[in-house]
Amino acid sequence: MAAKVNADSCVACGACADACPNGAITIEDVAVVDADKCVDCGACVDACPSEAITD
Repeated sequence: MAAKVNADSCVACGACADACPNGAITIEDVAVVDADKCVDCGACVDACPSEAITD
């Protein structure tokens, strides 16, 4: 299962993308998680300052 982004809370700061060891997150208007690359490690959840990502 891939991490989920709450678009209403995401500020597209990029902290989650920087923290992702698999490069599974890109930043567009909000963070976008590539489910094929996400291994559900939780690094993005811990890095997100706006608590917009859940696993």
